[in-house]
Amino acid sequence: MKRKRMLSALLVVAMAATMFAGCGNKGGSNSSTQGGKAANDGDIKEFTAFFAVPGSEINDDNEVQQIIAEKTGVKVKETWLTGQTAEEAIGTLVAGDEYPDFICGGNGMPQLYDAGALVALDDYIDKYPNIKNYFTEQEWDQLRQDDGHIYWIPQFSNIKGEEKTCTHNDEAFWIQARVLEWANYPEIKTMDDYFKLIEDYNAANPTMEDGTENIPYTILCEDWRYFCLENAPQFLDGYPNDGSCMVDPDTLKVMDYNTSDTAVKYFKKLNEEYQKGIVDPESFTQTYDEYIAKLSSGRVLGMIDQWWDFAFSAGDAIKSAGLDAQGCDYIPVPVTIDGRKNQWHNSGGVLNSGDGLAITKDCDDVEAALQFVDDLLSEEIHNLRFWGVEGEDYQVGDDGLFYRTKEQRAKAAETDYKASHACSYSYFPQYDGTCDDGLNATKPSGQAKEFFDGLNEDVKKAFQAYGVETYVEMLGTNEAPGPWYPMWSFSNNFTTDTEGGMAWTKIGEVKHEQLPQVVMAKDFDSAWKTYMDAYNACNPDAFLSELQAELDKRMKDAAKYE
Repeated sequence: MKRKRMLSALLVVAMAATMFAGCGNKGGSNSSTQGGKAANDGDIKEFTAFFAVPGSEINDDNEVQQIIAEKTGVKVKETWLTGQTAEEAIGTLVAGDEYPDFICGGNGMPQLYDAGALVALDDYIDKYPNIKNYFTEQEWDQLRQDDGHIYWIPQFSNIKGEEKTCTHNDEAFWIQARVLEWANYPEIKTMDDYFKLIEDYNAANPTMEDGTENIPYTILCEDWRYFCLENAPQFLDGYPNDGSCMVDPDTLKVMDYNTSDTAVKYFKKLNEEYQKGIVDPESFTQTYDEYIAKLSSGRVLGMIDQWWDFAFSAGDAIKSAGLDAQGCDYIPVPVTIDGRKNQWHNSGGVLNSGDGLAITKDCDDVEAALQFVDDLLSEEIHNLRFWGVEGEDYQVGDDGLFYRTKEQRAKAAETDYKASHACSYSYFPQYDGTCDDGLNATKPSGQAKEFFDGLNEDVKKAFQAYGVETYVEMLGTNEAPGPWYPMWSFSNNFTTDTEGGMAWTKIGEVKHEQLPQVVMAKDFDSAWKTYMDAYNACNPDAFLSELQAELDKRMKDAAKYE
């Protein structure tokens, strides 16, 4: 009997729900080949997937997707979040009780779990060697939910073989190459150094070459991305990104970065820069798309953000528009509050146990779906996903190393080419690190020579001035934090069912409302006191207490495997 579908508040989700109806019911058995299943013409099994994050859809006749389909016998139609929060989009699907075959719900995963929408994977994992070996026994155990079962597979934490990292994919203070060049590539170690340089550059160079006015510093605050405003104090104090707190590695005690002395200094600095006209006055009202458009125009001199949040949109746009010739590319700098050792970048993968790829109850062939995931992790298919087609997207040198020509790199950055040709299945499980040959990185971003050769000239020039070859070297690398890390994989899935979860929700609401007021206030001290009063009224001790209990649990669980 067909379930009644709930009308979405936004057309895109309703259309996605319509598309999901009757999914995953095509195709038949296929003969086995290396890296997947050979498929006869017209015998491709089709699945659907919804990812509760913004993303770019590819063309239906995408070339690499078709190659993967011919090798695996499977093709997946991907749709992405548009115009809603993850919780809203997932809530619509839950209310309609109809789902795609694959789903990654972001912060909406608890809704899917509570609704009984997901398939338990425990009885299947051992049948698929690439999936089974994707995590250690300890890591699989970390993914078990309250009922003892595993429902999703985190996609982004796995490092295969030797770690090869050139791009800092995480959060940092970013600054344009033209600013660094103008100042003759100075040492920037403190928050004050950073803002002083931006102030000085903008005073001397208020516009771009065509007369467009610079935006010295902007802040993204929309929805869940307000981490670009609120979480800097933990990094400025020299701690890694636990997201919801800081952890003292010696005492293993949770600390609140929201109320630290550094938090006061940081927001007071933003307030001062706002009064000077350095902070973009549209920071607290702009949408994500407007923010990306500003970065893509080359006007923004600096910001805090995660690399993945802007590089694949604004970064490619800057290159395509030739703005790299004006030095508009972004480079991370190792800023802390007073020059102490930073932990912006850490080695090792980050297991986000609170989110991942799941298979829903509406998938009518769970085994075929998991076989496809297993095939995607084979080296042959993984190389197609991230390197592309040999001879067309990359070359193989006499030394066996993969590389791209200048023309191939340019094509890889083109939006139209990516839509028609590239298919990374980017929200399915994947590897960083090293291929089985022990030579090549699993992705071009990790191939040191290819990475450096592919850099725009303004970035190369800056790296050479600082004596480095990668973004990671600009910041320095730290050892992986302890077994508790990261705490955000716990706090991201807080619900209002607990006292701490209720406090966390209220804290988020207060930050969204009050922190922009703190930055814009004529009287900082008064605004900060108002904010702290509201913050303390949220019962943060309950939130911190639950974080501490989870930290203690993680340390105890880790001890079992020592």
